[in-house]
Amino acid sequence: MTMTANARVAGVTLWIYFGAGIASLLLAGRGHAPAVLSMVTSFSALVLGVTLYAITRAQDPDLALAALMCRVLEAVPGEGAIYFAVGSLLFSWLLLRGRMIPAGLARLGLFASALLVVVLPIQRAGLFAGALDWASGMTWFMWLPMLVFELTLAVWFIVKGVNVPEAI
Repeated sequence: MTMTANARVAGVTLWIYFGAGIASLLLAGRGHAPAVLSMVTSFSALVLGVTLYAITRAQDPDLALAALMCRVLEAVPGEGAIYFAVGSLLFSWLLLRGRMIPAGLARLGLFASALLVVVLPIQRAGLFAGALDWASGMTWFMWLPMLVFELTLAVWFIVKGVNVPEAI
């Protein structure tokens, strides 16, 4: 696929990913719907890993592969949040480095990802608002920058695609 096609697939997949994730939270404990939605988010994470790898591998194949592997690990049910955060941090860095998206958007991705990379282990240890609890305002507050970044990135990918990276 071309860079533009990969960007558009990633953009649409980001919307599916967030839609299924939020719907899963809203339907928690109500039949089989959350399990089906969890499968949709896992598959979306895999598609995102592959498309973002294809977009960023020219910048640094090793970092892009590490980010792809984080997205793969994120797709496995369980402790995927930290892998999501690290993968997002690496992909954001590569998107910024390659000037493939506006610098401000890529920097927002770096900030949002770094925030999660730092806070998630602290939260897992029982500090800073305790365990991950979606009923907590603190949890939503720490995830809000990522939500803004990824939804904006999705629109950018769908409408503008990506700038072709300069040769390294």
